[in-house]
Amino acid sequence: MAQGVYTFSPGPAVLPLPVLQQAQRELVALEGIGISPLEMSHRSEWFAQVLEETTANLRRLLRFGEDYTVLYLQGGSRLQFSMVPMNLLRGSKLPADYILTGSWGNKAVVEARREGTVHVAYDGKEHNYRRVPQPDELELSPEAAYVHFTSNETIQGVQFREPPPGGGPLVCDASSDFLSRPIEVDRFGLIYACAQKNAGPAGVTVVIIRNELLDRVPEGLHSMLDYRQHAQAGSLLNTAPVFACWVVLLVTRWLLEEVGSLEAMEQRNRAKAQLLYEVLDQYPDFYIGHADPESRSLMNVTFRLPSEEQTRAFLAEADAQGLKELKGHRSVGGIRASIYNAMPVEGVEKLREFMLQFVKRAAVSR
Repeated sequence: MAQGVYTFSPGPAVLPLPVLQQAQRELVALEGIGISPLEMSHRSEWFAQVLEETTANLRRLLRFGEDYTVLYLQGGSRLQFSMVPMNLLRGSKLPADYILTGSWGNKAVVEARREGTVHVAYDGKEHNYRRVPQPDELELSPEAAYVHFTSNETIQGVQFREPPPGGGPLVCDASSDFLSRPIEVDRFGLIYACAQKNAGPAGVTVVIIRNELLDRVPEGLHSMLDYRQHAQAGSLLNTAPVFACWVVLLVTRWLLEEVGSLEAMEQRNRAKAQLLYEVLDQYPDFYIGHADPESRSLMNVTFRLPSEEQTRAFLAEADAQGLKELKGHRSVGGIRASIYNAMPVEGVEKLREFMLQFVKRAAVSR
């Protein structure tokens, strides 16, 4: 970033510069310890303190109490697609409701169907996953084992402003907007997030689960797929991803000490997103947004250009100017600018200026 290069990758994503700098300083030897964080035992007192402080920081940032347990697992959100129904649906006489607003929700429902009855309460396929549903569009079960939704779909660039209602505990895949804004944790039964968007590097997945749901875990699950066993072991059932967890700690410190709060983080994110959406609104026939305005993501700005030739030219010129990883997902195409927490406003301003210059050159060349 100091050299004017910005990565808009959807994940692994940009990390806060102070976090990277501290990780660089202490990579060979932790200050006061003399051992690399890559070499530290997950059974060490130092790592126990890492998990303790990280959990305390998450409780402070998200304002939830001891009635929730925080787990540090592996396997990303894809493993959670299976673990959630294994722990909360297997053996239940109730269905699980799934709200489908994009690619990741669709992947989650495939795994859930292996474990029990699944009811799709909403599927935005007919709208090409351009928006999230209105409450009256949801066909929710009167009672459900849980209600699953994806708070932010990275591929389509649509995001819930508020969590949906439900007839059972809300389960949220918050992978791509975790820690980007305040949420009322008390409204949820379980929240999970792979870290490589806003919370840290790839390798660790944060799960926040209401304690009473741990009592619903059926007997006989394989130990590594059992939330209750992970909770009883303090996330140390196996060798934990020590380095990744440590970086998550550094990110939570950055949010508390430098950003101040998740309310302040949300204000930053709204301001960054607005810089790009203003360009889409100014040139709607050239920068054609995928998401409907009321469902636009603050994390992933998705749009396409009038032709594939212009898209290729946009990506090539952007890359040459240090604006990296802007290609949209293959299922949607076009452009995707992922502007997570750690993306500095300077990077978004540089992309905005490039977009304005590019559309003006395109107009002249016609």
